[in-house]
Amino acid sequence: MTPLLEVIACSVADAVEAEKGGANRLEIVRDLQRGGMTPPLELVAEIRQAVDLPLRVMLRESKSYETSGDEEIDRLCAAARQFASLGVDGFVLGFLKDGEVDVERTRRVLACAPQVHATFHHAFEDTRDKLSALAAIKRLPQVDRVLSSGGTDDLESRVKRLGQYVKAAAPELTILAGGGVNREAILQIGRETSIREFHFGRAARAGFNVESEVQASLVSELVRTLNEI
Repeated sequence: MTPLLEVIACSVADAVEAEKGGANRLEIVRDLQRGGMTPPLELVAEIRQAVDLPLRVMLRESKSYETSGDEEIDRLCAAARQFASLGVDGFVLGFLKDGEVDVERTRRVLACAPQVHATFHHAFEDTRDKLSALAAIKRLPQVDRVLSSGGTDDLESRVKRLGQYVKAAAPELTILAGGGVNREAILQIGRETSIREFHFGRAARAGFNVESEVQASLVSELVRTLNEI
């Protein structure tokens, strides 16, 4: 499978630079410093007009991965409907309850735009049992990808976990590798697992800084590394 590079964009300028550098898909967020929150509808519409890349849009209203209640779910549902009307490729979301995937509330939000796919984001890393979490996510047919870094310890252990996740996720889910991924990690993950989709935030920005803008030259370097796999 041809490697795929997804870049986080917080502005039209980010989106244009990512496309210029060779990105294959964008994740649209605001407040990347907080891990990414629901972006304004106007921003997604502007990016939709500015680039030809598939867009996945964050649905997240609070820093916690646990939702605060029905009012928050209602806001997320409204956002899902609005983004779906723009023809986005998918959503990015992840809701937990007591360390487990909150299947019910995730399903409620996704049901507001039943034709749209979704990525289950880094909330996955906060689940108590990753293999059980993958089994729960499989109960959500609209979710086709799970974002994971494989953990926060040494690279060898992270790659081993990612390989385990790939096997447990198949065939319904694709593991999207991301979270502090650098050149060395890309090559090792690509050579030791079947993962071919990679997600970048800081690595596409100057100084590996979330407050910097995406640079086409850095995206191009990532593309070249992916092509070495």
